Amino acid sequence: MLRQTQQLKLTQKLSPKQIQLMKLLQVPTANLEERIKDELEGNPALDINVDYNAANTTKEETPYEDSSYESFDQEPAPESDYGNDDTLDLSSYLQSEYESDNSYYYHNNDDEEQDRTTPIKIENTLHDHLTAQLGLLKLDETEYIIAEQIIGSIDDDGYLRRDIVSITDDLAFKQNVYTTDEEVLRILKIVQDFDPAGTGARDLRECLLLQLERLPAAPAVSTAILILKDHFEEFSKRHFDKLMSRLKLAEPEMKEAVNIITKLTPRPGLAFDSTSQHTNYVIPDFFIKNNNGNLELTLNSKNAPELNISESYREMFESYQKNKNKTSRDKEAILFIRQKIDAAKWFIDAIKQRQHTLLITMNAIMQFQKNFFISGDETTLRPMILKDIADITHMDISTVSRVANSKFVQTEYGTYSLKFFFSEATTTEAGEEISTREVKMILSELVNAESKSKPLSDEALTNLLIEKGYNVARRTVAKYREQLNIPVARLRKEV
Repeated sequence: MLRQTQQLKLTQKLSPKQIQLMKLLQVPTANLEERIKDELEGNPALDINVDYNAANTTKEETPYEDSSYESFDQEPAPESDYGNDDTLDLSSYLQSEYESDNSYYYHNNDDEEQDRTTPIKIENTLHDHLTAQLGLLKLDETEYIIAEQIIGSIDDDGYLRRDIVSITDDLAFKQNVYTTDEEVLRILKIVQDFDPAGTGARDLRECLLLQLERLPAAPAVSTAILILKDHFEEFSKRHFDKLMSRLKLAEPEMKEAVNIITKLTPRPGLAFDSTSQHTNYVIPDFFIKNNNGNLELTLNSKNAPELNISESYREMFESYQKNKNKTSRDKEAILFIRQKIDAAKWFIDAIKQRQHTLLITMNAIMQFQKNFFISGDETTLRPMILKDIADITHMDISTVSRVANSKFVQTEYGTYSLKFFFSEATTTEAGEEISTREVKMILSELVNAESKSKPLSDEALTNLLIEKGYNVARRTVAKYREQLNIPVARLRKEV
């Protein structure tokens, strides 16, 4: 028998505006300008103050002021009921905090910098480079199609990771070209002669051998080719003693051959990878200056113009206000205008709220890690987690996390990601809590100072850290080593 019951439950839900506010908070300074442009395109009631450049040519940063402001975690004011408002006092509707203080400055206004046009970079991909070389060869139509298929199967690293059988099948079913695996291999050898050296290799060993074969003949090169051809497994495991014994090589000969191999490129296509060949420039969101021991925090206010309500929408309000006999179409127009102006007001307020929340959070981080910002010494960093900052700022942990995500601060000692300052705690033998970052720093120093012919094992590193007073387990050392991208001892070994 079906029983119906009533149950009272309390649930907390975020309004659509709160969700948008949190998304806006997460946007870094580098992408804020694009976000504002999207809003300007979608809302005609939002406008840029055209007099801003002339009136504010020197204001570049928003200084931190510990003033009261509505918490970012609070719910925005409810929207007005447009449908039941037949008599509108339009003049009072426009009188708001944005009339007197609708200027929240975001960036510097260097006219020369703003008028500067960003050039469009034309990139040449690896496949473009290989196809251009293909055009210089005298091949018949079938050979050319096969070569094109091979080039199209080469990945961005420069490797051909598809089986020859699969390429032969693709040629038959997709290109209507019937050939043999042997013919595809023959054309592949031609493609492997293209620049950059190593392109078209099917594995790392073949890639390195293709590069060695182009080097001038020398005893060390011949030794390097012999090592890769017949003893690649021993070389990859760094069993240099076994290699010297089997090949009857002296240590200088072995060292010279290994040096040649280690200078080769394991990813020949990397030079044409647009995501890795160019430096990613970081735009800091905050600036911290040390003024005789007093830290001064400012917010980078670039990339965001001053926003206000569109003057044309204000004029439309005034014209509707003068019209005493409003038709149903006039009321619909008023409804549309009010919706757009409300959205514009909310976005301006959201930007202000974003800037204020960023400053409050960064100020808490700055005070918590004050010793580091004064000295620049990483060992002075205190253990700090998101909850520590959330407790100081009286914000939710998720809000602090969004501030820390993809944000950077510029100091006298370099530019750091905000996540750099967050770390868990570990305990020394004296019972003192220290940041795990300090342990990682000592671990890196131990690895850098080790003998490369006899690298330190994780157990040896653990014992050295314990001798220095850091009470850590071997598995913890292994975890920190992996986080620092330090390979195991066997792979750090050199001749």
